[in-house]
Amino acid sequence: MYFIKIKGKVRIPDYIQIRDDQMRLLVYCRADRPEEALRKAGLQDWIEKVKQAIAQQPYGKLIKLE
Repeated sequence: MYFIKIKGKVRIPDYIQIRDDQMRLLVYCRADRPEEALRKAGLQDWIEKVKQAIAQQPYGKLIKLE
């Protein structure tokens, strides 16, 4: 799975995208509350890894989550 963090503008919040290995979009949600979107996509096992990636990764950089 791949992860990218997108910076929001003045009134628009930051968002994240999670994509599979074929770059299909699995999750697109606000960065401050990804839990519900990950559960809906069946990725509840990835919640902690995604939260860590949100805190550590810079905006606009595509990374692979292992």
